[in-house]
Amino acid sequence: MERYKEEFIEFMVKSDVLKFGDFTLKSGRKSPFFMNAGAYVTGSQLSKLGEYYAKAIHDKYGDDFDVLFGPAYKGIPLSVVTAEAYSRLYGKEIKYSSNRKEEKDHGADMGSLLGYKIKDGDKVVMIEDVTTSGKSMEETVPIVRAQGDVEIVGLMVSLNRCEVGLSGDRSKSALDEVRDVYGFETGAIVSMKEVSEYLYNREIDGRIIIDDDIMEAINNYYKEYGVQ
Repeated sequence: MERYKEEFIEFMVKSDVLKFGDFTLKSGRKSPFFMNAGAYVTGSQLSKLGEYYAKAIHDKYGDDFDVLFGPAYKGIPLSVVTAEAYSRLYGKEIKYSSNRKEEKDHGADMGSLLGYKIKDGDKVVMIEDVTTSGKSMEETVPIVRAQGDVEIVGLMVSLNRCEVGLSGDRSKSALDEVRDVYGFETGAIVSMKEVSEYLYNREIDGRIIIDDDIMEAINNYYKEYGVQ
């Protein structure tokens, strides 16, 4: 595993973004872990987060794209900090764009988008925090494609939970299903498999993050919801 991925796993834990315990997800599933990208709140955290996304996007998609689209609301800061980091790390100016929850009908920036207005010929990478079931793409993909003759190069999330998607097909993760349904590639900075393997019995800031009990809970969770 690349060093920046190992650093990102520790970064999630130290930022109190990735937690282990008993959680009820939006999907209704009972999960032994939870990731909340909204816990990145400081300038230094956001700067580092943008760098991790930029490195993962560069590794997966290269430089052949123009726009980072982050769906409202959490995707807005993700697209901004990643565009800044991409320019700083790789010397390419990438535009950021997001949707408005309510269309603005006045002013110079009226319309349904915040930031850059996507147009014909643009190549877009979409950016989100995490995709559990893939349901968010039902709203996001039509928004991007409605802007014109654009190419969605792919989707990048921070954590691949490695769970089944909306179809219930145990052979495909939610990210795999998004790829197959919408016809573009998907990627993640890290997968939950990488996270659990790296953190198992590893001490960070004086404590073991994933001990035997938590690992057993994770394994049981994936027996029910994981890709086989």
